[in-house]
Amino acid sequence: MNKVLNVGIDVGSTTVKMMVVDNQDNILFSAYERHFSDTKKTLINLLDNLIVKFDKYKFSFVFTGSGAISLSKYLELPFVQEVIACKNAIKEYSNSVDVAIELGGEDAKIIYFDQTIDQRMNGTCAGGTGAFLDQMAVLLNTTTEGLNELAANGNRIYPIASRCGVFAKTDIQPLLNEGAKKEDVALSILQAVVNQTISGLACGKPIKGNVIFLGGPLNYLSMLRERFIKTLDLKESEIIIPDDARLFVCKGALLDKTKKKSFSSNEVKLIIKKLNKFKEEGSNSLRALFKSKKEYNEFLVRHEKNKVNRKDLNTYSGDVFIGIDAGSTTAKVVAIDIDGNLLYENYRSNKGTPVDTIKSMLLDLYEKMPENTVIRSCGSTGYGEMLIKTAFNLDISEIETIAHYEAANYFLPGVESIIDIGGQDMKYIKIKDGNVDSIMLNEACSSGCGSFIETLAKSLGISVSEFVNLAVESKNPIDLGSRCTVFMNSKIKQTQKEGRPLGDIFAGLSYSVIKNAITKVMKIRDIGTLGDKIVVQGGTFLNDAVLRAFENITGKEVVRPDIAGLMGAYGVALIALNNFKQYDDQDIKSGILTEDEINNLEIKTMHSRCNGCENKCALTINLFNKKKFISGNRCERGSGNNGSNSMLPNMYSWKYDRLFDYEPLSEEEAYRGIIGIPRVLNMYENYPFWFTLFTKLGFRVVLSDHSNRAMYEKGIESMPSESVCYPAKLVHGHIVNLINKGVKTIFYPCIMYENMEFKNCDNHFNCPIVQSYSEAIRLNVENLEKENIKYINPFLPMERYALHKRILEIEEFNEYKFKKNELMDAIDDAILEQMKFKEDVRKMGEEVIKYINEHDEKAICLAGRPYHLDKEVNHGIDTMINSLGLVVLTEDSICHLSKIESKLRVVDQWSYHSRVYHAADVVSRNKNIELVNLNSFGCGLDAIVTDQTEEILKKNNKLYTTVKIDEINNLGAVKIRIRSLIASMNKRNEEVSYDTYKYTKNYFKESEKKHTILFPDMTQYHMPLFESVLRSEGYNAVYLRDTNDDVVETGLRYVNNDACYPAIIVIGQLVNALQSGKYDLDNTSVIITQTGGGCRATNYIGLIRKALRDAGLEKISIISLNVSGLEKEQAFKITPSFANKAVQACAYGDLLMKLLLGTRPYEVVSGSSEEVYNKWQERCYKDLSKGNINTYRKNIKAIVKDFLDIKIKDKKCSKVGIVGEILIKYHSFGNDNLVKKLENENVEVFLPDLMGFVKYCAYNNVIKEKLLKNGKKLAVASSVALNLIDLYEKPIASALKGTRYRKPTNIYELANNVDGILSTGNQTGEGWFLTAEMVELIKDGVSNIVCVQPFACLPNHIVGKAVIKKLKSIYSDANIVAIDYDPGASHTNQVNRIKLMLAVAKDKENID
Repeated sequence: MNKVLNVGIDVGSTTVKMMVVDNQDNILFSAYERHFSDTKKTLINLLDNLIVKFDKYKFSFVFTGSGAISLSKYLELPFVQEVIACKNAIKEYSNSVDVAIELGGEDAKIIYFDQTIDQRMNGTCAGGTGAFLDQMAVLLNTTTEGLNELAANGNRIYPIASRCGVFAKTDIQPLLNEGAKKEDVALSILQAVVNQTISGLACGKPIKGNVIFLGGPLNYLSMLRERFIKTLDLKESEIIIPDDARLFVCKGALLDKTKKKSFSSNEVKLIIKKLNKFKEEGSNSLRALFKSKKEYNEFLVRHEKNKVNRKDLNTYSGDVFIGIDAGSTTAKVVAIDIDGNLLYENYRSNKGTPVDTIKSMLLDLYEKMPENTVIRSCGSTGYGEMLIKTAFNLDISEIETIAHYEAANYFLPGVESIIDIGGQDMKYIKIKDGNVDSIMLNEACSSGCGSFIETLAKSLGISVSEFVNLAVESKNPIDLGSRCTVFMNSKIKQTQKEGRPLGDIFAGLSYSVIKNAITKVMKIRDIGTLGDKIVVQGGTFLNDAVLRAFENITGKEVVRPDIAGLMGAYGVALIALNNFKQYDDQDIKSGILTEDEINNLEIKTMHSRCNGCENKCALTINLFNKKKFISGNRCERGSGNNGSNSMLPNMYSWKYDRLFDYEPLSEEEAYRGIIGIPRVLNMYENYPFWFTLFTKLGFRVVLSDHSNRAMYEKGIESMPSESVCYPAKLVHGHIVNLINKGVKTIFYPCIMYENMEFKNCDNHFNCPIVQSYSEAIRLNVENLEKENIKYINPFLPMERYALHKRILEIEEFNEYKFKKNELMDAIDDAILEQMKFKEDVRKMGEEVIKYINEHDEKAICLAGRPYHLDKEVNHGIDTMINSLGLVVLTEDSICHLSKIESKLRVVDQWSYHSRVYHAADVVSRNKNIELVNLNSFGCGLDAIVTDQTEEILKKNNKLYTTVKIDEINNLGAVKIRIRSLIASMNKRNEEVSYDTYKYTKNYFKESEKKHTILFPDMTQYHMPLFESVLRSEGYNAVYLRDTNDDVVETGLRYVNNDACYPAIIVIGQLVNALQSGKYDLDNTSVIITQTGGGCRATNYIGLIRKALRDAGLEKISIISLNVSGLEKEQAFKITPSFANKAVQACAYGDLLMKLLLGTRPYEVVSGSSEEVYNKWQERCYKDLSKGNINTYRKNIKAIVKDFLDIKIKDKKCSKVGIVGEILIKYHSFGNDNLVKKLENENVEVFLPDLMGFVKYCAYNNVIKEKLLKNGKKLAVASSVALNLIDLYEKPIASALKGTRYRKPTNIYELANNVDGILSTGNQTGEGWFLTAEMVELIKDGVSNIVCVQPFACLPNHIVGKAVIKKLKSIYSDANIVAIDYDPGASHTNQVNRIKLMLAVAKDKENID
């Protein structure tokens, strides 16, 4: 009988690992192979080798790894989830471990071994893995091993964003271009990986004790391990590095002792044969770039015509003009004659050394130039514009956007649109009447276009030309999405595992690059606005596949100059030529270095820090013989220039000083002790108030220090969400800073509402993060408890009497025994000081406006949030703008001068953002001021705010510029954007009107009641019933059932890129339906719900209005279904009859959903539950038309009886609850058919009642009265509504009593569930209700929970991700995974993390 060998196979995102052991677990063979995304071929080779090497044996197999999920299922072979395998290996082979850190190709994991085993994997948008390191190595023109060697000689760590590879490139490329040492950059990259792993996975739980390092990157890269060890401050005795770290997961999979089938060598050959036919579930395909070879040839012939005139340099004599474009990843040099004819061209990768590259290019040019030529003028442009100008003593420099325009206009006079896609930049220049009308540049999060293609091609070992050849031959390009290049990268990996050919992937990527440009940079809704004269340029457009994708998507034939990659250099050469023509002396020569001077040019690089201000900028000093160029400085002081620009008013700097310029009481004077306040978020708004209040009450107020990168890094271990905004991440460091100062009492309140500033506002909320991030701190910063810190973070009102009453109620303040009069006097003084601060800011704003008008200066209103004053948040953008000769204003210094009186298109619901709208109105009416809108990466509210701000500005033909800021430290791209704005301001000559913005809403009218009314899907269980309710009330309602990829594509086209996934789905579905031709658009309206809360869902109606307008459907009226008093002008009203039927529909839907999900996994006859469900949904639909309460009660009993009569199996299933954002929770397309996927894994799924959310919304009014004292009438009315709902649910509770099904939600019990966890003041989005649902499920025995949310959902950072640590500490069996959903998210990552949760569940419950 043949011996059986056990074979473990780990199929990861970048490698395949195999280990063969005998029955005594002796390792007989192991392999570690990179699969270059061809997992099938790599695995087949390994299996072929296996049966050759061990031909006399039998084999049993077990698979693990993200790439083996569907593969193992197809082959019908055992699978062990990789984190479980890792955990098992550690328990078996290294049981002294406290924490395991494993980095793979695209996955990162941390496992904590304490009282319970806590296992974590990276989420959708997490950089810092092996693939990230591969990308960074390509950027440095080395391998990952080379990266490690470079880092070993590094001495300096630069702050590099690790949120994703795109963000990192935005930091790294300018560092390289400015002369930073590759060794230092490599070291900084490894540190960025460490920071990302800790902040993204530790999520509030410190990494301490014995730490084991696993996975390929940590096995091969010693310097990466060293950065982890130093950051975690590990002792030598605490470091565990196993010899087989890269194979540890494989080893763990082999510990699975379930009985396995064994296979002979011949049977393995059959497995290989079957494997050859394997294809994963296919991705969607797009139209082929070219239908035929003939069509491609015609395309080539057409574009061959677009050639620049050339002359032979070898035979030329006369004047020469040189243009140099020092781009982000490439260097370009051209020479032209007096007529613009091209004499010389050179295009190279700069390989991270732009000066050396351009030096060799200029020497090449000089060598080829005949003696009878004279260089008259030279110029530079691009990222390294000033560096190159200084190094080679050039005559001029020009911002790259203007250089590109000059070239395009020379090439195609009268050009209307210029689209430029380079290595890391996208630019869209719109021309109007011969002048630059607007310039759109990519934000940080949408870069990576050309370099992404190059990096991908290199990682697969092919050239870009091979990329093009394969792409143009593709017949089925894959739809890779357009949200983010990191998401795209995951999709590419996924499609390669499906066995799709590279050509399909490359063609799909070409489409994605263009979709990215159109939707995120150009923000084009109507292709007609491009005009007919379109020039495309930049190195990326030299790629025929990308060019064709543009023409296919836009339906336009465009001009691509044959020098598309040289247009910046050609444009600056033309500018140099035009400058020369203006000289009186036509015998003038260029000051460019001679050939000998270039040969003798010595380039030295030094590093220093500027001490001119608190920024402490890291300077790179480039020495070129006797000349010096300094980079890294955000203003002129770093370069030693304290010129007149530093005297221009800068209200960011002035306001920051004014805000915190308060002298605290001495310790002797502070009879009530010391109270610490973190310098974060809402304190940038209300610090004068709180300082004054506590000072008057006898406290010494201690403020945390100024923010810096080191402070951020001090707090990374306690960050519960990797995708929250940078200002929120900084809060953790500020709290640590106060604790380290010895402060024992910290005050950081939750403020739901600011004071109302503008009479036409719809509300005055703070954003969800500003409102209650204090809760995330309390739940995740362990030192608060360890150091016995008194942490005071109540929800407080800002209104005088309400605040007085609340402070006296708060338990934490009881020990201070405030007297009523004393407290009221302190509050009054605080209010006066806050008013004085605001008045000072406004007065200074008026003085600055007077100054700029009198001196004819130009100003930028840097409009953001109060906390954007933080230098670590804005990275010194204000001083950089000052250095460009511009005055800096803040939004709150001028917003009071606004004349806006009408309602806006959006719901004006957030206080900080209201100021931006009103500041935009002031800017739009002042010829000397422009607006730059700052927004933080991850701020979902800006999806609403940025579009509305742009509309206000464009009313008066003002340019709109937005700058997205995050951890990214380099302001190179921002500087280009601001300089482009200045150039555009100077070139515009059209008449500017000065009208005040007004928006007229198209409300639903009485005359439209017979319209067809469309409403989008949210839940398949309830929405059909709501259709019946609307129809019975006389409305011709149509429920839009189907959601598909076309819907999402439409949503992406018409919704701001930062909008959340539910908005994309909802708006995409409505617009898609209206454009389908099925409905008479003259007689159609749409309906959408509005809660009126602080989440952006309240503003979907504003997003819909914009989408309808952009789609040419503005005549479609919108009904708002709400009970918050919004859209009062509409003809639609909620009647008692409607309310009765709507509550019944909701109750019916909840019951049918509960019974279906609770029965289907156990049914004996497949489909029997669905049959009963369909029968009763039809019956309820019919009976709802009358809304008879007696019929309703009878139906409830009968429904329950019919489901109880279904024959069920006596079997055990895992129980999994789904909680989270309301649409993603219920919407089967939105959550990628999560219910179905779970049921396929032998799971009973529990979805909370929709009625629970209705009751939550009502009960919030009761809570607001308790916490904020803001309306007894509303609280009483809400209590009455809750009692009425209970009457409707009473028959359900009665019918379900004694059955296996869960009873309806009791809102009061739910509120009690969160007591001691978080405040019920958390009311944005699902708020405290989400946490309460999780607690209720756990208490009901459903301890396995999937918490779903759209990517970067603001409320869920706090009430979802931030509470998980606390819940696990209270309920040891809690097994919770948070999953982000987004159009571009990786399904593999989502499935793998759900598999981990299920593996933990089944291991715990002993279920197969």
